Amino acid sequence: MNVIATRSTTAARCAGAVVLAGTIWLTAIPARAAPEIDKPAPALVVTELDGKTFDLSKLKGKVVLVNYWATWCAPCRKDMPKLDAFYRGHEETMALIGISVDRERDLPKVRKVMTSLAYPVALLKDVTVDGFGQPEGVPITWIVDADGKVRDRMIDVRDELLHDLVVPLLPH
Repeated sequence: MNVIATRSTTAARCAGAVVLAGTIWLTAIPARAAPEIDKPAPALVVTELDGKTFDLSKLKGKVVLVNYWATWCAPCRKDMPKLDAFYRGHEETMALIGISVDRERDLPKVRKVMTSLAYPVALLKDVTVDGFGQPEGVPITWIVDADGKVRDRMIDVRDELLHDLVVPLLPH
């Protein structure tokens, strides 16, 4: 009985050491926090589906909306026509990128959704510089002002939010 107890205790100690080592390793990895409101926008560089490069740092002087979405997300699909209509009305003074969190195997679905929209889209896997980090959920749309500061975020895109939060940031 002592041999069994000793083996169980030794196994428990080894398992505890592995858990502790894993915890230390995980805490050593810097976590990417979501962007902070009223702080400079983090870096974001992504290859769009058409092969062009979207680089947030090169869009100073324009208001930018960064929309994370997915084809399987009903609220996302409801938001996209609103974002598209807004973008079409202000594309001279703003930029918009849709970043799909879909898997690469869903690329045909992503392309199909985007055929009716004017703004560019990319897959999350094609983000090469990502200060925004992986979104905790979708939809989420970040609002970046012309000076490159994060001004707000929308979980639900409504016309009144676009009017109240984005329009005042646009040049008149």
